[in-house]
Amino acid sequence: MLKEIIATAKQAGEAILDYYEDDVEVMHKDDDSPLTKADLAAHHIIVDALKKIDPDTPVISEESGIPDYDDRREWTAFWIVDPLDGTKEFIKKNGEFTVNIALIENGKPVLGVVYVPDKKITYYATREKGAFKQVGDEKPQRIYSEASSTESSLTAVQSRSHGSDSLINQLQDKGLQVTETIPAGSSIKFCLVAEGAADIYPRMGPTMEWDVAAGDCVYRYSARDGAHPSPLTYNKPDLKNSGFLIGLNGNVEL
Repeated sequence: MLKEIIATAKQAGEAILDYYEDDVEVMHKDDDSPLTKADLAAHHIIVDALKKIDPDTPVISEESGIPDYDDRREWTAFWIVDPLDGTKEFIKKNGEFTVNIALIENGKPVLGVVYVPDKKITYYATREKGAFKQVGDEKPQRIYSEASSTESSLTAVQSRSHGSDSLINQLQDKGLQVTETIPAGSSIKFCLVAEGAADIYPRMGPTMEWDVAAGDCVYRYSARDGAHPSPLTYNKPDLKNSGFLIGLNGNVEL
């Protein structure tokens, strides 16, 4: 099934690129977040594919709305999809947008695919096999990360669209020694921690579960043994997360 999910993510990514060089027509959803034809094209490709690959498991996509909690509170497994994560980066044409597909079982991601269409890079992970990075059609390489100590100098990855000096100041106020930052868009931030290019990913503002599930999966299973702990949980009533920090060997409340 993993190969089929990766192929689906790549197919959705190619559909997104069909719109990339054109003048992007931007619509807005009820929450005023941007929406493009590329989001919708990728959504339909992924949802249609999942119905064929795994017809018995429900799907939540950012572009399909949130099913009522009374209908899903007993779900033990579901797919959660962000067809185009980083729509703002897509509109800016900086290449830092992704396709995110994850399978959640009992509140935790057990399979995740993050595809970066503009760079032809695929990150993926499963609970059983660990985390991998594939560049183009090259052989996938296992990626690993080590949880960082709160006492060490840290490199933090932060949002290219939402990053600010205040984030670093807040981390330093909590005793963390952040000496370098790396700006990045979308769920690429999780993947940079998973492959060891950054130590931590702090997020002060809220996110939705579809924003983080696939990247969280890649990070969790980049541990050399077992899985990294993660503060993120899934199938909450409103599917919203508060702030979080991944990559540390220890808990820091944001």
